Amino acid sequence: WDDLARGGPASNEQAYGLSKLANILFTAELARRLDGTGVTANCLHPGFVATRFGDGSGGLLQALMPLAKLIAISPEKGAATIVHLASSPQVEGITGKYFFRAKPVEPSLAAQDDAVAAWLWTQSEKLSAAAHRSGVFG
Repeated sequence: WDDLARGGPASNEQAYGLSKLANILFTAELARRLDGTGVTANCLHPGFVATRFGDGSGGLLQALMPLAKLIAISPEKGAATIVHLASSPQVEGITGKYFFRAKPVEPSLAAQDDAVAAWLWTQSEKLSAAAHRSGVFG
């Protein structure tokens, strides 16, 4: 968390994990901020999906990805939870949850820290404002 703007000193694996954690925390905070509006916000883990992820990474990861993708699910199956959350009456009114295989699941304890979620939101606002002032957004 020390350097959100650049990703800090984390390895690629650490950065990936932190980005997923941030996604869950950000969604939880968004759901809290939207409480009472009728707008819902949820996040999900699609599973191991056979995408182009890792294809251009080089080294051992790139060499192993074709083998790993033999057990991966199709992009269509990977999208099933997204489609479910966007269109199913079963999830109407459900907000701030983390889904896997179209079912709500408990995320890690780190992803359930409301204080960190609020802090991350504030940091995101600051980084967005700074990027806007510097012309990054045009």
